[in-house]
Amino acid sequence: MGKESIYNIPNFLSFYRLITFPLIIWFIYSGKENLFAVFLCVNLVTDILDGLIARLFNLKTKFGAKLDSLADNGTFIAAFIGIFTFKVDALSQSIWMLWLFIAFFVLGLLISFIKFKQYPSLHLYTTKIGGYIQGIFIFILFAWCYNEYLFYLAMLLGYISHIEEITILLISKQMKTDAKGLYWVLKERKK
Repeated sequence: MGKESIYNIPNFLSFYRLITFPLIIWFIYSGKENLFAVFLCVNLVTDILDGLIARLFNLKTKFGAKLDSLADNGTFIAAFIGIFTFKVDALSQSIWMLWLFIAFFVLGLLISFIKFKQYPSLHLYTTKIGGYIQGIFIFILFAWCYNEYLFYLAMLLGYISHIEEITILLISKQMKTDAKGLYWVLKERKK
């Protein structure tokens, strides 16, 4: 089996998201909400594009999966900080739901680092679906306004995907990339 080529458009898009992370954080701390929103929305769009391009043109790599996961989490961490900085009043009564989402997110990271000594890159279907809905919510929140029903849907899907991720991390003996979901992990264990 040949060495995988890491020089491709999806990996460049993920790398772009990684290198803009400090800039986006700087926009938050300097109070530049408009610049923050523009760069965050561009990152959300490139997140959709990198996965789509990788699948359509068969450019998926193990390196790219890990880079994408790292870039995704950087984008969402920046979004969380931006929400708490610029939009906390809009979410006022429901902010506890975001805190619960963050708790699940951190728990998954902790389990992965403690058990596997590495960053999780499971790429579950529920995570992809939830991530798209969460990205749409964040895009709409910063580009237009708060949508309560979309927020509830984004949080519910986030809880489901994080619980599935935590379950897979707990039952797996080694870190998987592109695990698809709990059903496929359990099916593989029966073989």
